[in-house]
Amino acid sequence: SGQFGTAWILSVSLTTGTAPVTQPVLIGGDFTQVDGVSQNRFARLNEDGSIDSAYNSGAGANNTVYAVALDAVGKLMVVGDFTLFNGVTLNGVARVNADGSVESSFNPGSGANGSVRSVALQSDGKVMIGGLFTNYAGTNINRIARITANGVLDQSFNPGGGANGAVLAVAMHTNKVLVGGGFTTINGVNQNFLARLNADGALDPGFN
Repeated sequence: SGQFGTAWILSVSLTTGTAPVTQPVLIGGDFTQVDGVSQNRFARLNEDGSIDSAYNSGAGANNTVYAVALDAVGKLMVVGDFTLFNGVTLNGVARVNADGSVESSFNPGSGANGSVRSVALQSDGKVMIGGLFTNYAGTNINRIARITANGVLDQSFNPGGGANGAVLAVAMHTNKVLVGGGFTTINGVNQNFLARLNADGALDPGFN
């Protein structure tokens, strides 16, 4: 496998290749090289750990990539501290095509105003994100949000006051979302570090 020097990898995602024996690996983090080759914080590796030369993410991310998630059509959601991805202004969230290029239809506007640390994909193509942000595309929303596949804030998901501390992990649980992090309240309700939200963003009282 390649060498990453003193930088670190923060996220790993497996893709499904065209043959059963092929399963490339997508990585994100704070590295700027993989095995001596310039790869800014995002790369795809072959199954043997070598760089996938067919995958070209260009300039990559200009700051840390914290999480990556592959959707059902082979595109990748990438989140982190970046404000540029392959030269395109994208604050904290990007959608990347199967060849590594930025998806042109993905337009999050001003995006997140702070770090995005976690991502989870819904079966309907919508995307849950969590982090340290308090605003997304001009709308106040505290640290947990849902966006559409084209990057627009989904207003039908309303977590109220949201989380009072960082949301560092999100995961789908059937049609509900599990969130974990440094918070102690969700929408003003005491909830230490772990909570489950309903599909509309309300705190699920059945999870205690």
